[in-house]
Amino acid sequence: MTSVDGLWFLADKAEQRAEQAYHRVTETYNDDCIQHTYEKYVSRDRFRTLANRIQRSGTPYGAHTLVHRDTGELLLVRHDGVDLWVLPGGSVDGAESFRETAARELAEEAGIEAKYRGLAMLNRIEISCRGCATWGLLPIFHATAETVELTISDPDEEISAAQWFDPANVPEDTRDRADLIAAARAIA
Repeated sequence: MTSVDGLWFLADKAEQRAEQAYHRVTETYNDDCIQHTYEKYVSRDRFRTLANRIQRSGTPYGAHTLVHRDTGELLLVRHDGVDLWVLPGGSVDGAESFRETAARELAEEAGIEAKYRGLAMLNRIEISCRGCATWGLLPIFHATAETVELTISDPDEEISAAQWFDPANVPEDTRDRADLIAAARAIA
């Protein structure tokens, strides 16, 4: 790593926080969950933003929920910022746990309550830009919907739709579609 813009120091601190978060999550949720590694090459400005998030909470993208209802359908939300269907989730606020973050984001983005069952996926997000690299976690919890009527009250105004989908008919423009379908089948 180079010392350009002090990013090497930030990357190192972020990596230390990610390691701590990984150990805390795996000790708390001793689940046999799916694990993937995703690589993201980003601009220096985006790297700084994501590394700062990781340094604060251990995760660049927060915590998410893979939620299904009794019919087997999965919940996805339409995120206008990335123009894709995604799992409900978002950034950690303050001292929230990843599980608390996932539940709060699910309530904001879809307006439902769910019973959490553990981890569905624990992903490693490797982030790099020219000369710097770090990584963070993306925990995805498994939950069963206790209410199914969808209501969006997203304070960030990034979510434009919430919808239940049969796993076989998840839209093509779904982030990490194949991995999401595999995880949904594994927890069914």
